[in-house]
Amino acid sequence: MPTARTPPTGVWVPSPTFFKPASASQSLQPAVDIETQIKHSVHLAKNGVRGLVLLGSTAEAIHLSRNERISLTAGVRKGMNDAGFPDYPVMAGVLVNSVDEVLEWLEDLGKAGAQWGLVLAPGYFGAAVNQENLKEWFTVVADKSPIPILIYNYPGVTNNLMVTPDTYAHLAQHPNIVGCKLSHGNVSYHTQVSTDPSIDHDKFRVYSGIGSQLGPIVLFGAAGVIDGLAAYYPRAVSRLMDLAKKRPIEPKALQEIQAQQFVVSQAWEFIVKFGILGIREAIYQVLGMGTVEGGRLPLKGRIPDGEWAKWEAMHSKMQALEDAP
Repeated sequence: MPTARTPPTGVWVPSPTFFKPASASQSLQPAVDIETQIKHSVHLAKNGVRGLVLLGSTAEAIHLSRNERISLTAGVRKGMNDAGFPDYPVMAGVLVNSVDEVLEWLEDLGKAGAQWGLVLAPGYFGAAVNQENLKEWFTVVADKSPIPILIYNYPGVTNNLMVTPDTYAHLAQHPNIVGCKLSHGNVSYHTQVSTDPSIDHDKFRVYSGIGSQLGPIVLFGAAGVIDGLAAYYPRAVSRLMDLAKKRPIEPKALQEIQAQQFVVSQAWEFIVKFGILGIREAIYQVLGMGTVEGGRLPLKGRIPDGEWAKWEAMHSKMQALEDAP
């Protein structure tokens, strides 16, 4: 099997799925709003974001039907092409545990235009899943996948299942496994995988799912972040990425990285506090896109009244970074 295409370094956005107002739908759930999905995607591409992650956890992929997942991916791909961004980097999430179903998702999403699949570690049974079985599970998937895959470790939705550095080092040798996303706070794991000399880091890219870790992990070799804050402050987060990856690092540049990381880390607390609903609310408040109705049940609704007002001061700081030349 030849070595697969590697995703580029930089800031990626785990895009939420946009839904039309519930009143506009005749079904039990609000309909997917592909027009707004494209509008948001183009905005990100124009403002420094290196790639999109569709249908991940933030995108509520588990709440979408097979046809909706295919239509959304194909719609964004066409919309990006039409907007002058041909071959724009697109990953698509795969959030199921059955090997056969994982491969079905990968087949669908590849045909719809995704270049990579971000495959969630199968953690339904949590601690009962050992690292040797994880290695075998991802190997079977990678052997059969029509598109390159990345390992997605998000313990918060997989019963605290953690993929260990040794498992990443083993799977990084597979020609069809080209990276990983670590959505947890174990910075030691990020650093170990990013600096492991047994891994070809030009072929296997390490991304954090947490923008508050951007500076520290990129300084130690990570490829970037797949970060929800960049969904509404794309230029600010991308500028921090540009500073962190520049070599050599001059003392003045390091001071600027530290100052910007401080603001970004503070702003990231909004995501920690409200999760997907916070990201949706912020996109609506900052960019005027989407609705304030939330997603699909059980994630329907807004953040509590008055909470956005409490973040106005932080929004002003982030907007200043966003607007800086």
